[in-house]
Amino acid sequence: MTVRRPEDTTVPDDWDPRSPEVQQDQIAAYDALRAHCPVAHDDYLGYTLLSHADVAAAALDPQTFSNRVSDRHVAVPNGLDGPEHTAFRRINDAYFTPERMAAAEPVLRTVIRELIAELPAGHRVDAAGEFARQYALRITAAFMGWEEEYREPLSAWVQRNREATLRRDRAEIGRVALEFDGTIRRMLADRTGSAGLDAEGRPRDVTAQLMRDVVELPDGARPMTEPELISLIRNWTVGELSTIAACAGVLVQFLASHPREQERLRSDPTQIPAAVEEIMRLRDPLVSNRRVTTRPVEVGGRRLPAGARVTLNWTSANRDEAAFPDAAQYRPDRDQSANLVYGTGIHACPGAPLARLELRLLVEELLAATTAIEEAGPTANEVYPVAGFSSVPVIVRR
Repeated sequence: MTVRRPEDTTVPDDWDPRSPEVQQDQIAAYDALRAHCPVAHDDYLGYTLLSHADVAAAALDPQTFSNRVSDRHVAVPNGLDGPEHTAFRRINDAYFTPERMAAAEPVLRTVIRELIAELPAGHRVDAAGEFARQYALRITAAFMGWEEEYREPLSAWVQRNREATLRRDRAEIGRVALEFDGTIRRMLADRTGSAGLDAEGRPRDVTAQLMRDVVELPDGARPMTEPELISLIRNWTVGELSTIAACAGVLVQFLASHPREQERLRSDPTQIPAAVEEIMRLRDPLVSNRRVTTRPVEVGGRRLPAGARVTLNWTSANRDEAAFPDAAQYRPDRDQSANLVYGTGIHACPGAPLARLELRLLVEELLAATTAIEEAGPTANEVYPVAGFSSVPVIVRR
């Protein structure tokens, strides 16, 4: 049951996360705010936790900081707690095992290689624009088994959902959600019965397999309901189409702006995984996740009431000097055990193995197919609720 939040109108605002000053450079704004107000209140996000210690502690205490922030739109599994979360998470995790990733790697590598081959050599390309969107769309479709006809509707949905979320337009958020649900229902209908099976009688793809999975809840085992299936697929889709696209822009921007490191990684691809982790730590494009307090609690010297809205700012936490010495510096050899790019605790990103695979393959194939990736103009920063870049002009040399 969701804990209802008290009115926050009596708590003065410490900042405005949607102000032009913050949106102009989110990274700099979070770094500055963390230094003097590590638990910052505003009416839009509630209490934002910015230090690594506070963010990690909250993520590791789901009894106090509940993920069940809404009764109207319960997200599966990340909006659940307790045994119910465990049951759905067990289904989720089965799709991201080392064996699954090994099987997916050649398929994803081919998709990424084909996309990179389409890049015009010697011409300006926006790596955070159409390239990043197509990268996210194609690898998501390949992993899930989705037909090409669904790519653009899903891409448009992600953009509309993001814009409505930023405006806090609940009516539009509801309309966009219904539109997404309709798209996924059509996919599910295409895989009902024998239509979802291959010639040997096995589920033909990941989506068809999900439809046939059984969730083992405390009150008994059963197939997932259609709303549960749609919610779980929505959770995967938002992570892929939005966050992975942003990650692509961040990675390409870093490579283009660090030619020596680009060449080092090109000559020694075994160093790419560590480099990707560090680049993502420096500029984590998934800014935050929400929680709600189940009881009064003190965080960072500040007393939060029961029912308070809480925002865990991963981007800020990953740049905290208390957790990462010289946090603003790129050090690919640093210990990444405290890196919160994929969260921590029971609600850590279930798709982290897939994301790491996809990002590694992107960098490997980009560097293998080029002799240089060069900056071709000023970048433009993204605005909340995501970070990263909205534009990364580059030129690729072959």
